[in-house]
Amino acid sequence: MPKFVIERDIPGAGSLSAEQLHAISQKSCGILREMGPQIQWVQSYVTDDKIYCIYIAPDEEAVRKHAEQGGFPANRVSQIRSAIDPTTAE
Repeated sequence: MPKFVIERDIPGAGSLSAEQLHAISQKSCGILREMGPQIQWVQSYVTDDKIYCIYIAPDEEAVRKHAEQGGFPANRVSQIRSAIDPTTAE
């Protein structure tokens, strides 16, 4: 199943409270439950003005549908073609 990174422009994201992040996460998970097991949220990274999310999904359309239903921005959706880390150099 393809994996995607979603770039979400959210000014002030790094200042969101734990409660706000909890609410956003709950909303996202609720929509994912409705959409079924074909789309999965893996992890997200919060920076000052963006949130980067990793999803497993059948296609970009499913990722964008999740964002639309949740009212989340999906400014850029890119399919991950491969992953590297320090062990790649070994």
